[in-house]
Amino acid sequence: MTTDASTTSNADAEADEPAVEFDDVGHSTGVETEDVGDQRQTPFDPDRIEVQPRNTTVSLVLQRVRRGAIDLAPDFQRRSGIWTQTAQSRLIESLLLRIALPTLYAAEGEDDSWAVVDGVQRLTTIARFVDPDAVAAERLRLTNLEYLTQYNGFTFEELPGRLQTRILETELVILLIRRGTPEEAKFNIFARINTGGLPLSRQELRHALIPGQAREFLELLATSPAFGRATTHSVSPDRMSDREMCLRFLAFKMTPPKRYVTQNFDDFLRETMHRINQLTKRELKNLAVSFVHSMRASQLVFGPYAFRKQYKNSDRRSPVNKALFEAQAVNLSQLRVSEVQLLASRAERVKEKFADLMDDPNFFDSISSGTGDADKVNYRFQSIKDVFWEVLNA
Repeated sequence: MTTDASTTSNADAEADEPAVEFDDVGHSTGVETEDVGDQRQTPFDPDRIEVQPRNTTVSLVLQRVRRGAIDLAPDFQRRSGIWTQTAQSRLIESLLLRIALPTLYAAEGEDDSWAVVDGVQRLTTIARFVDPDAVAAERLRLTNLEYLTQYNGFTFEELPGRLQTRILETELVILLIRRGTPEEAKFNIFARINTGGLPLSRQELRHALIPGQAREFLELLATSPAFGRATTHSVSPDRMSDREMCLRFLAFKMTPPKRYVTQNFDDFLRETMHRINQLTKRELKNLAVSFVHSMRASQLVFGPYAFRKQYKNSDRRSPVNKALFEAQAVNLSQLRVSEVQLLASRAERVKEKFADLMDDPNFFDSISSGTGDADKVNYRFQSIKDVFWEVLNA
């Protein structure tokens, strides 16, 4: 494998603070930004793409929400605080003022359900005001209205009847990507949408477009105490980086790195979510046990430096690196408890050997740029495996 001439040297890399991902309000997520590299797109027939505008009303949309025919994926909502009580109240005020809302985007499922990708917060706000039980949310009471201040403190039921009717009859425009449209085309379309600040992260898109038990399972792993301790509770859930990290562990646990040949990392992770949706409860339990074992092992062996770049003669803690996370965690999951304990007893030696790896331009490149490349995936996994076994056999 050749090394790009622009690869950052160890000294330069240590001198520069690694770039991190940010949430909607500019707070660090605690995760290093990643260059996955060029993704080889699987060709799809453009004639199979069908996007249909739907003109509907708030009342009809809420009927769908009540029936479960619209998937708002409640935990997909940004938890960054942008949609405050005031922001939600002013959205309702816009309806009362007959100000048209931006177009919403959704994908049609096999059962005629709609998975909303762009507009989740808007629809959830409306449902919370009109029918909070439909989304299992606390009732919205209008606050800090800008023009209709006489209705501050009002709930939907307390508004005059004519205004209730105005809200229910408000027209909404939804661009619906019909079922039969190739999934890769759906992701391509939604990846281009940006009407609410930051574009959706890749994991947010996966979460919205691939319903099923994978959602709940990734949440279970990402919120586990073992994951929190291994990452020193430094990974913010706001952009679903935590769930993507767990998904990447599962992806390479279920598909050994040597069998990763797609050259499209996003397709690989999407396919893994579909596979998780087909697993039995026993299979899920076994994966969860392996994940917890790897998190505990990472904490024992690397301490607060788990999944982070480490350099010689430096105690600086870099942000969590996703490529390191998957490679360290999967390799450790394959070791017996006794082997983990031996590595932990030789933690300083592991740290030294790992710092040596950072001087290997090929390894540094494999966790820093083009990380979805199959050769780089195999290089980082094998390099870390070699370090572990070299220390174990010393």
